[in-house]
Amino acid sequence: MAEKFIDKVRSMMGFETSMDEEVYEEDFAEDEDGGYERGYAGAPASYSNPNKVVNLHKSQSMKVVLYQPRDFEDTRAVIDSLKGKKPVILNIEELDPELARKIFDFCSGALYAIDGHIQKVSRGIFILAPSNVDISGDVRGELENKGVFAWSARKDGF
Repeated sequence: MAEKFIDKVRSMMGFETSMDEEVYEEDFAEDEDGGYERGYAGAPASYSNPNKVVNLHKSQSMKVVLYQPRDFEDTRAVIDSLKGKKPVILNIEELDPELARKIFDFCSGALYAIDGHIQKVSRGIFILAPSNVDISGDVRGELENKGVFAWSARKDGF
């Protein structure tokens, strides 16, 4: 009686003295060649190892793509990058104002369709971000306060 109690406690804690043998049903299936292949209907129960750690979060590098379209047909590459979940910096400041407006409107519509975000950096330069990228902070305010290359500014005026 004491052995049954100890066996039950061991079983509940995961320490079993003997493993039950698995019963397999043989299954025959016809393969493409017309022959028969021998297989098993079931697999043995798996026993997990509680000390095994698996990293689910893999760090992957994110690429930011810079586009300076020359005509409306170049907009397709911008949208393809956004659909591929890559953020885009769009520079349209050297374009004709009418063409720049068309490209901006087209990109804005595409961003709306994929739940993306847009933020103005300066006149004619925008950050277009797909739904998996958040734009935080005020980029325009940072540029006005610190300048574009604040890290390279020297204190002696050069």
